[in-house]
Amino acid sequence: MRYGLLTEIVPAVKVDGQFIPNPLVRTDRWVSKRTGEIIYGKQRKGEHLLKAKEILAKAEMDLSRLDEAVDRFCTKLMMTFPNCLSKTINSIRKKKLEHWDLNKESNRDWLALNMMTEGKAGFRAFNEGPKDNREIDFVKLRQLLAEGKEWNDEMHRAISPQFQKA
Repeated sequence: MRYGLLTEIVPAVKVDGQFIPNPLVRTDRWVSKRTGEIIYGKQRKGEHLLKAKEILAKAEMDLSRLDEAVDRFCTKLMMTFPNCLSKTINSIRKKKLEHWDLNKESNRDWLALNMMTEGKAGFRAFNEGPKDNREIDFVKLRQLLAEGKEWNDEMHRAISPQFQKA
């Protein structure tokens, strides 16, 4: 077992009952022998990409190994001192928090406004819409806004799939 917590790459693609690495990206070598460039994880191109797509067409997604890896990771975190873990997480987040502190007033205002308008419409459509259509009618939204309609429950009903008649 490696010491680091985040060192495990977990395959989720299965072909003929066997897990394989993501065929769409390079996983056979870290560095190009010709250029010395890091190539691990780069998107395949040309004929290699076409072959990879053929493989994916007959593959299935199986997240069981990912679930197991997350359980192992959470267990490792559980087996540490709680306050030390909290301090480590806060240290990792310092740059993000610094950025947030510099921009929090405008971001908070935008988030509040968005959750009354676009965010609210999108989240509701995704959560409450029929499984085969969980997006708002973006064309209708633009038309209503161009007509000067205000964001309210009536507009949400007009653009949301869960309120549309079949």
